[in-house]
Amino acid sequence: MKLPGHDAIARQADENLVTHRVKLPRKLVERPIRQVGKRLAMALLVLAVTVLVVYADHDGYHDNADSSVDLLDAAYYATVTLSTTGYGDITPVSDSARLTNILVITPLRVLFLIILVGTTLEVLTERTREEWRLSRWRSALRDHTVVVGFGTKGRSAIQTVCATGLKKQQVVVVDPSAKVIDLATADGYAGVVGDATRSEVLKRAEVQRARQIIIATQRDDTAVLVTLTARQLNRGAKIVAAVREEENAPLLKQSGADAVITSASAAGRLLGLSVLSPAAGMVMEDLIQQGSGLDLVERPVVKAEVGKSPRETDDLVVSVLRGHRVLGYDDPAAAPLQLTDRLITIVRATPETKVTPDIRPLPQD
Repeated sequence: MKLPGHDAIARQADENLVTHRVKLPRKLVERPIRQVGKRLAMALLVLAVTVLVVYADHDGYHDNADSSVDLLDAAYYATVTLSTTGYGDITPVSDSARLTNILVITPLRVLFLIILVGTTLEVLTERTREEWRLSRWRSALRDHTVVVGFGTKGRSAIQTVCATGLKKQQVVVVDPSAKVIDLATADGYAGVVGDATRSEVLKRAEVQRARQIIIATQRDDTAVLVTLTARQLNRGAKIVAAVREEENAPLLKQSGADAVITSASAAGRLLGLSVLSPAAGMVMEDLIQQGSGLDLVERPVVKAEVGKSPRETDDLVVSVLRGHRVLGYDDPAAAPLQLTDRLITIVRATPETKVTPDIRPLPQD
């Protein structure tokens, strides 16, 4: 078995604590700095308008220092007035100046305060609002799917399970890269930034209450550590993991994975099949791509099918799941069908095509 750099990774995980946090999907909004910049620009515009209004009627104002009001005095008056400081050293004395203060300066003062106070309140309440959303999310999250790794394999796995009816709200992505989690949340999935080999990171993803866990990390040794940690936190979840090297698959199963997919050899077998028969390769690719063309679907046996053979059902049956055994459609032991059996069938993909959830562990070799 090859686990490159296992000791080095373990030491690095202990020495460098990864900052982890939960990110929930949300509508695309402007960055906070840009929002504050816009409001600051609006406040400055209000201030500039007030300065121009005062300076345009500067003859109607009196300055206690030198009686006259120039542009600097107008800016000073506008600043202390809008900020409600009001030293009283510059005052409107004419009727037109006082009317302008009533109809123009006062509304501008209110607008100026709304901009500043609104920005402050939004900054102060954002953290509270986010904590409230997280609390609601955690309390409602049950029987969800945790996907560790949002690379090519992880994204393809999510697209496949969502094509069979799983809602995006029931998917939580775990990845050490904050940028990757931002991509996941932009697609509508909840995300947790952190190292999935650490139990506290998986707990933030509520892995202890998950129904199924997909492990699609870039390294085989990381996949082993994540599988061990996930299985320790959740004994009943279905864990499916991907590895690069086929010789590491037995270790993943010993670590608690229900099924292990060897990505390199699986791609190689599909390539070989396509060389021998391009049409057969296209059919296999169609079968493993859920939601279009032909789909492989697992479903329970209905009462009308009990006692029949797999060939006598309306669907094209590939295999029969009976307990922990997988029986071929032509296996004599597969007939007659029992009510507790489950069928792996090939069906034409439709919007109503769903994979019936099954919380039992996958059959072991």
